[in-house]
Amino acid sequence: MLTRIHSIFKVCFVFSSLLFVGGCQQSSEPQVEMEQAEVKTVQSPANDFTLMCENIEKNMSQIDEQRTTFALEQINQDLKVCLPLMELAEQKHLMQRSTEMYQRFLHVERTEFQQRAFEQYALDMAQHPTIQQSHFEQLTTRDQYLLKHKGQAYVELLDQGNGTLQYRRSPEYLARIFAPYLPAAEKVFIENLAEQNMEPVLVEKRLQLEAADIAARALFWEDYLQTYPKSSYQRDAEYLLKQYTYFLFRGSEQSPISEDYRDRYSVETSHLETIIGLARGQKSKLSTQAQLFLEFLDMNPEQRQRALAADYRNRSSTEQILFYAQVTPPSQNYGKDCFKDAICL
Repeated sequence: MLTRIHSIFKVCFVFSSLLFVGGCQQSSEPQVEMEQAEVKTVQSPANDFTLMCENIEKNMSQIDEQRTTFALEQINQDLKVCLPLMELAEQKHLMQRSTEMYQRFLHVERTEFQQRAFEQYALDMAQHPTIQQSHFEQLTTRDQYLLKHKGQAYVELLDQGNGTLQYRRSPEYLARIFAPYLPAAEKVFIENLAEQNMEPVLVEKRLQLEAADIAARALFWEDYLQTYPKSSYQRDAEYLLKQYTYFLFRGSEQSPISEDYRDRYSVETSHLETIIGLARGQKSKLSTQAQLFLEFLDMNPEQRQRALAADYRNRSSTEQILFYAQVTPPSQNYGKDCFKDAICL
């Protein structure tokens, strides 16, 4: 990367020098002085530019819970300059460093009393978001700073429900700082996951999305895998497709779409209507799953027993219909969270 930077400035310098020689007939001594001045004006920015990109990872490592949002914003501006000159491996390395940088920046040490004050502040915020909170002065100095500066440098305060607040880096960060300089597969992945995760998908294990939105996301990830089969985010996209497909046909732990799947009337209305629409739509794996799902709902108990494999005949109705519709539950041990940022962490 750095060799490329030097080469660019070297070519510029040689070209400008040739123009100067062709256009001037003065003595060589002033010309030497002028060339030396040009070297300074051309090479100094190059050296500064090169040094900045060489030191950017070091500067990122120095960001911690003592630093300000201004320091973060300076790093982010430097990243916009250096990222276009890097290969994908270098870009993704700095992406990981940026995640660690924000984790340090948003870390807050609290005593038990301060933790209770923060939780009470969260409760007050949920109930009276526009009123000056009485518990603010009881918070740590760092909490007070972060709350005053949320919205700056992509710092957000996320309401996770049940009076729980958590600082986070906005999903828009990677979409705006990194994505514009990445290959198409990675760019599309980050920009779309950022948009999907701007608001919580689950709160207290309850889905926060309409059935139509869930289906749209499942269709997007299905199409993404077909369009970018060699994406470096392929496994994460496969997980997201499985997860949103499961949300559509099953729901979540605290918001299932049906208790027993005995017939169409037992399925939550918006999910049923969305699934019917998919079954009638353009042919895809998801539309096939929707057709099979409806087929199973329309079967009587005897037909279901004949249609199921022997080892599924005595299982729960949920397991039976998901098996018949070829819906594979997502892994419970994936090891990454795909619902908080623009990448799975």
